[in-house]
Amino acid sequence: MTSLTRQAAVAGRFYPAEPTALKQMINTYLGRCASLTNDPKLKSSPTKVIIVPHAGYIYSGQVAASAFALLAPRRKQIKRVVLLGPAHRVHLKGCALPSSESFETPLGQQVIDKVALRQLSEHSKILISDLPHNEEHSLEVELPFLQLCLDKFELIPLLVGDISPHAMASILEQVWGGDETLIVVSSDLSHYHSYQEAAELDRETCRQIINHNSALTPEQACGSRALNAIAIQAEYHKLQTHQLSYQNSGDTSGNRSRVVGYASFALY
Repeated sequence: MTSLTRQAAVAGRFYPAEPTALKQMINTYLGRCASLTNDPKLKSSPTKVIIVPHAGYIYSGQVAASAFALLAPRRKQIKRVVLLGPAHRVHLKGCALPSSESFETPLGQQVIDKVALRQLSEHSKILISDLPHNEEHSLEVELPFLQLCLDKFELIPLLVGDISPHAMASILEQVWGGDETLIVVSSDLSHYHSYQEAAELDRETCRQIINHNSALTPEQACGSRALNAIAIQAEYHKLQTHQLSYQNSGDTSGNRSRVVGYASFALY
């Protein structure tokens, strides 16, 4: 039997399970982003896409906040969020949408855009299945940020597996929408290199993301398949990409022998 609500799987591990502590942590991160939110280049045009990491908040929360903070001026305008992330636990051909009607976090239930899901389910590369979603963290960790930064919105949660950039771009185009629709891509960068090696690898990956390279590999970014589609869409819709932040887990955990890279970007 299908559950109508997808329960939080990583609350208490990737982020606080207690609502007050969770809000306080996110608001602390957002409060450190004032200089970014006042950047005239970012204020002059609405942000259409943000790219954010998906590790535990103590590792990547501040990097993610630098992108989510840009949403404040549009908190009432954004009515739909297309959330893309890699499937870590289930090998996936194409993409997976859930059959659930909402996703739950400690901050409450987030309603899913059922109309869009019905339309997308007709695409040959989309599977309706709760299995890839049940234990997956790549989408879930972005939801509390969205719930705090936006007013009422509907969610389109897409887990991305093995799919070509152009096929993924065609899916995105179906739900691209206008200023009422925000696209969020959840991706970390390199995994388990030394601090210095990761910094060098990630610098090149960030350069490729900014230049809309649609041939990123999973070794460069675990969300590469969504990022490659975004690169195609960015060229088609004439978007510019601006890097907001970069750190790796060596900056936040102190262990610099095997680190994971995190960056955030805004496309406008």
